[in-house]
Amino acid sequence: MFCPMSLEWEQVLVHAQDPEALGRWWAEALGWVEVYSSEHEFEIRAEPDRMPGLDFVRIDEAKQAKSRLHLDFRPDDQDAEVARLLAHGARRVDVGQGDQASWVVLADPEGNEFCVLGPAS
Repeated sequence: MFCPMSLEWEQVLVHAQDPEALGRWWAEALGWVEVYSSEHEFEIRAEPDRMPGLDFVRIDEAKQAKSRLHLDFRPDDQDAEVARLLAHGARRVDVGQGDQASWVVLADPEGNEFCVLGPAS
């Protein structure tokens, strides 16, 4: 018989060459706050005591391939949100989604992909 453990999702780790710069980019993009910073780590959350958060951790090598894990966001207005994120420094990327996808794939300044979804059906 399966007995579930009590787990609380605390954060998603994001490897970054510059954790502080990338963490600040995401904090501004999401309207989140910094909760921890050191030379090798920068953590943000929606609110100081609200989890999960995003924890940016220093890694020396640059991103080399498509991410195996990415974040999806569903805004009220997809076009406006994509425009806002592009103006903030995101860029469009092609990961094989095709022309008819209802989502838009973007990448942050270090190349980490994320999706801005279309309206919920």
